Amino acid sequence: MAAATSIASALLSLTLILLLFLQSHLVFSFPFDVEDDDEVYVLDNPIPNFLSRSRFLARASNMIKKGTHCDPEYKNICNGVSANNGTSLLYCCKTHCRNVLGDMNNCGRCGVKCKFGERCCNGSCISVVYNDNHCGKCNKKCPYGVKCDYGSCGYA
Repeated sequence: MAAATSIASALLSLTLILLLFLQSHLVFSFPFDVEDDDEVYVLDNPIPNFLSRSRFLARASNMIKKGTHCDPEYKNICNGVSANNGTSLLYCCKTHCRNVLGDMNNCGRCGVKCKFGERCCNGSCISVVYNDNHCGKCNKKCPYGVKCDYGSCGYA
């Protein structure tokens, strides 16, 4: 009987630990969007590719993958290049293409880092924790009369 009691006690303890872990994970999870590393920028004005006569390869010059290697002194492919219908502006920051309109480590220009609780919205670091016009992420407006608290509209 003592062995059954100790097994039941161990299972109950394990269940409680698991529930506490899951609850803390849900409470402390970061509610803001995280950028996708596989993002591709579609250029507003394609870069001409004179080496390629193929239509398939020519299409590749219309896109730049996020983080593409660039060299500011030689063949810089992202020096003030507009992409995604004007929502992205690519610059070569530390030899990699970065969107200075949305990159939290290069906001507005290379090397400008946004603080904790801020996002890079259209090239400016904006607090998204209590901002009714940028609640939790850029351009997410709370309904009229509803306040933004902790990055959520109407947090209760």
